[in-house]
Amino acid sequence: MPARTAAAVTATTTALAIALTACGGSEDRGGGGSAAPVRGGTFTYGAAVGTSCLDPHTSPGDITAVVQRNVFDSLVHLDAKGTFHPWLAASWEISDDARSYTFDLRDDVTFHDGTRFDAAAVKANLEHIRAPATKSLYAAALLGPYRNSEVLDEHRIRITFSEPSVPFLQAASTPYLGIASPASLARHKDELCAGGKFSVGSGPFRSERYVKNDRAEFTRNADYRWAPKGAAHQGPPLVDRLVVRFLPEDSVRAGALTSGQVDAAAVPITSAEALERDSSLELTARQAPGASYSLYLNTDRGPLRDERVRRAVQRSVDVDALVRGVYRGEYARAWSPLSPTTPGGYDDSIKGAIPHDPRGAAALLDRAGWTGRDSDGYRTKDGERLRLRWPYIAALVRDQRDVLGEAVQAELKKNGVDLVRDAVDTGAYFERYGKGDYDVWDNAWVRADPAILSGFYLSTQLPSAGGQNVSRTDDPRVDAWLRAGAAEKSPKEREKSYAKVERWAVDHGTVLPLYVPVTTVGVGRETRGLTFDANAWPQFAGVWKSDR
Repeated sequence: MPARTAAAVTATTTALAIALTACGGSEDRGGGGSAAPVRGGTFTYGAAVGTSCLDPHTSPGDITAVVQRNVFDSLVHLDAKGTFHPWLAASWEISDDARSYTFDLRDDVTFHDGTRFDAAAVKANLEHIRAPATKSLYAAALLGPYRNSEVLDEHRIRITFSEPSVPFLQAASTPYLGIASPASLARHKDELCAGGKFSVGSGPFRSERYVKNDRAEFTRNADYRWAPKGAAHQGPPLVDRLVVRFLPEDSVRAGALTSGQVDAAAVPITSAEALERDSSLELTARQAPGASYSLYLNTDRGPLRDERVRRAVQRSVDVDALVRGVYRGEYARAWSPLSPTTPGGYDDSIKGAIPHDPRGAAALLDRAGWTGRDSDGYRTKDGERLRLRWPYIAALVRDQRDVLGEAVQAELKKNGVDLVRDAVDTGAYFERYGKGDYDVWDNAWVRADPAILSGFYLSTQLPSAGGQNVSRTDDPRVDAWLRAGAAEKSPKEREKSYAKVERWAVDHGTVLPLYVPVTTVGVGRETRGLTFDANAWPQFAGVWKSDR
């Protein structure tokens, strides 16, 4: 999700002539040129995954945010340079202690169902997100220490928090805290995940139909007049219809792009080289901000309770060689749980903090008492094998992650660690996630603010509470640094607090960062106006197709 302030940007090493920029950006992709926009028609985008829920207040999925950004506007807009702009809120004031935000709202916004946007609508949305019945898996965490909302008048609202919450403004720019028609929240409270006609916002597109794991269809909102100043496109969309097709098979999605069945598509980076040779296409790749793709080690269970074992796991894996071999140099090796394109938080000095040191790892395991060996060569202690379990949903493993997982497994085996990869169904996966029934958990998360670390390391943010603290870290120092980061308005001081968390997480063996995720989108040469937000997610309000 989005963020602010200037980011330290690390370009992804790539052998391809792909435009690589910092996350965000508003340039026109697909053919360039300065021809007058062609209005009308249908634009089709091929997405890599589907979702079981299209309610951004409930679903934490990136694809939910990408799809529903077209439908739901936010209080504020965050541009690619880290600057906030008015959107549904015309202006705002933040208290000195960052415990309250007062928003003056626009008075000319109408939801797709004809309901007028006002302060009561904002309050209804925030209360809906926090309601236990909503079962929010991420939006509620973004609200953080939310206390209440007070409607001051028809277009003025004060939102208060029990603790300082500097990250709230960035959170308020995301689709997860997007504002829905309060009438739809009341009338369709049990049907919001179904999307389609039940998704009612004020955005540039109206939601028409959603066929689960097949497609989502939208029509132009001809009345749209309140795009934020920082947006690349102002006014109603240029196309009449937008269709998002869910095409999980990489080969099918690539084929749909090259054959012209879709106008743009999410491209697996491992297929980018072949598509780059197609002169009818252009590719854009961007490192995503937020949490790098990493393996989190459960500090609250089994052998990994011992920090020496966790550090041995880190040092047993030759991450450089694995990432380079599996992704052919097209992903950058990650050194931190935080992506280097995350504005206002990444600590560049962390590079090199986890060396590949199998001998040192072996010595750590010896000191931890895992000195025996069984008939298969795995280490043992008191007759117990050093076994770690890593659950995953086989149907959702994409973009070579299965190959990478097997490579990590083989690396650990060299040092006598038995990493068992458990293929489970979706229900069992999330049940184990909530209960902490795992030793290793892989994760990556998009958010353009270092406050993403709070989700992963604040002691109260366990998966059972809607957070992402899969390492189950519970350390008062970490909590204090994270709360300081949420309270400090000075960007430099915020960076210091979050840098302490990054370093602690790595040094105490809670995480093995693997690679920095990259959003790669391929577009046809006829495509114009496709832009990217601060999360490196594609934006469709200004897209159009040339007639050549």
